[in-house]
Amino acid sequence: MKKNENQQDLVSAQESLEIVRDQLKQIEKQLKKEKKRQRKEKKQTYEPPQNEEDFRAYRSRRGTEEIRWRKLDNTALMYPIITGETVSNVYRISVTLKEEILPQLLQEALDRILPQFPLFNSRLRQGVFWYYLEENGQEAPQVRRENTYPCRYINAEANKNYLFRVTYFRRRINLEVFHVLTDGMGAINFLKELLYQYLRLAHRELAEFCGDKLSSRTSLSTEDSFSDNYQKKPLRPYHFRKAYILHGPQFPAGKVGILQANIPLDELKKAAKARDASINEYIVAALTWAIYLEKRHSMDFSLPIVTVVPVNLRPFFQSVTTNNFFANVNAIFTPRHMVHTFEDVLDEVRTSLRKQITKEHLEEQFSTNVSTATNLLSRAIPMLFKRPALKAAYNKSTRAATTTVSNLGAVHVRKEYQPYVDKFSAVISETKGQGMRNILISYENRLVLTITSVFRRPSIQEEFFRFLFSEGVPVLLESNGVYYS
Repeated sequence: MKKNENQQDLVSAQESLEIVRDQLKQIEKQLKKEKKRQRKEKKQTYEPPQNEEDFRAYRSRRGTEEIRWRKLDNTALMYPIITGETVSNVYRISVTLKEEILPQLLQEALDRILPQFPLFNSRLRQGVFWYYLEENGQEAPQVRRENTYPCRYINAEANKNYLFRVTYFRRRINLEVFHVLTDGMGAINFLKELLYQYLRLAHRELAEFCGDKLSSRTSLSTEDSFSDNYQKKPLRPYHFRKAYILHGPQFPAGKVGILQANIPLDELKKAAKARDASINEYIVAALTWAIYLEKRHSMDFSLPIVTVVPVNLRPFFQSVTTNNFFANVNAIFTPRHMVHTFEDVLDEVRTSLRKQITKEHLEEQFSTNVSTATNLLSRAIPMLFKRPALKAAYNKSTRAATTTVSNLGAVHVRKEYQPYVDKFSAVISETKGQGMRNILISYENRLVLTITSVFRRPSIQEEFFRFLFSEGVPVLLESNGVYYS
């Protein structure tokens, strides 16, 4: 009888312990929500100068004031370690106007808005354990006429320590950004304000009508949304599955081929809908199909064609940060023989993307990365010893992807400025293991898809555009002129 009573007491104690654990979990969740709410309500600690005169005064005080700094976000940690002349990790967002660019006004526009963006007003510094960003505070970098291939390495020392550059060509304004600063959404945020300020200088009636303040929709938030939203995960080793890698004769180092496709958005949507696919799924599948058709006679069928697809995390976690905040998923197609159809490719690509692009999966993915980076052991290792290990991990990861398709989505411009804007476009640089990469962006009814490639022959691109034509999707092509020359 005594034994039964003891067992009952033990069960009751275990049940009570479970109740307490559940309550503690609920309290922990509430505390985390409250902490996040307080962060959002907290005013910006950085108060940027609002005009050029204040900015000059600010620079004169920097010798006696404490310089502000901040940690790199989780995605940015790797970029300073793997970047150099051959791997720039620079991307470009461009806006093309309906009139020629006046360079002196573009420079003045940059001078005016840069002090208002703490993220872009930064320079990269190396600490004992990690790199970090520090206030720059110098005059804005010089606006220059475009005279070389896009997305070249940014030499910070020759660029007043800034990690971005602004160039122009005829009617086009180019913003090129080192990925350590921000992702495509953060760059669009900055470029739109540069555009608005330029147009106000070029058209005085806009200045009188719109005023000279930043748009209410422009974010200045520099919160680390990775750290704010991650769930602590146990450390686990990374596993990379080898993918099919593109090969072929290449241009000399530093030279790239650019093909830019201007596509009516409504026609592309119609074609994708007919295949029960989103635009992203359709484009990724079409590019995968083109790679398969062009390379199937020489490829190893045991290796999958893997397309990296960056996903903007802001809509999933209600973030407005201008820092990097994205995660990569993989669209995978494994060829098994010589007679696959496009439907075979689309089915596998669509299934793999839909399985991964969920809040739960994306949170799981970046939480593991944050947990690894914030682990006490990882943080305590000096950069001198951390660098070789991270480089080795990066080199291994480059064998796990065939190409990249980055979709920046639709850009919206305030209606007062719309009559002056023709289109937006983007360029993504090549990287180790991926000699061909792709990026798309849309404005109003025009989607612009840009394919960057180091390969001399654009045979994959030809297959891709041939497929779009066969689907009834009209395409207007532009090139930087390196093919067939």
